[in-house]
Amino acid sequence: MQPLIDTELWLAHKRRALIRPLDGADFLMRRAAEDLADRLGAVERRFGKAVALFCQTSAAARVLADSGKVADIVRVETDDAFLAGEAGVVAPAETVPFEAESLDLVVSLLSLQAMNDIPGVLAQIRRALKPDGLFLGALAGAGTLAELRESLLAAETELHGGASPRVLPFTDVRDAGALLQRAGLALPVADVETVTVRYSSLFGLAADLRAMGETSPLSDRSRRPATRRLFARSAEIYAERFSDPDGRIRASFSIVWMSGWAPDASQQKPLKPGSAKVSLKTILEKPTGH
Repeated sequence: MQPLIDTELWLAHKRRALIRPLDGADFLMRRAAEDLADRLGAVERRFGKAVALFCQTSAAARVLADSGKVADIVRVETDDAFLAGEAGVVAPAETVPFEAESLDLVVSLLSLQAMNDIPGVLAQIRRALKPDGLFLGALAGAGTLAELRESLLAAETELHGGASPRVLPFTDVRDAGALLQRAGLALPVADVETVTVRYSSLFGLAADLRAMGETSPLSDRSRRPATRRLFARSAEIYAERFSDPDGRIRASFSIVWMSGWAPDASQQKPLKPGSAKVSLKTILEKPTGH
């Protein structure tokens, strides 16, 4: 089966983005890093060895260091360029290059959506975690760039009588919870936060996506050149359907957060069916005293 994501193309887009930065275009990564700080702050424990896995920048590692909760931090990236001269490990995408039960904490920010085998990556993370080790991850979720997807499809259908996908399919929050369970992580939690950003036109959004390295890496992408005419018509449709009264357009980004723990005997477990001391019927029939 052909992979959904052209990983080499995704990496090429990321490398190009490093060479051509655009001020402010890292707003999603900054938001994810802030959320990571909040979520880590709510965990009342300390960690020995932590890994920032394919986070593309040093933002996640800085959060771990600033938390004061982590003794040893290792960055893992797919290319030396992402390490920008800092110490770290370079490993192929979709691999977790650590021994079984060797890590206390793994975090991943905004890269899992570009993996062809998310279940496999989560299973490797689960294997690398020590008992009661924690995984915290954020990925772009369903609803991300929904307005752009609709506008491009409508424009291409109108101009060419058919359309090919130009925006990644993203994971739904319910599927994310199921993926954590499938990987064998205990106490799985998945939730979603939506960030809405406004632009003067589709072209401002496109510039930010290029600067993020997040233009389409689909393997089955359209081989028809994306012409100026296509983008001009897409921009018109976008403005017609998704603009505010002041004329600025909306762009939605959904960040799905996933957390789960490597199983350990010390963790809370649900009560077995039939183990309750008092039946629900007794509670419901008990006089209220009014």
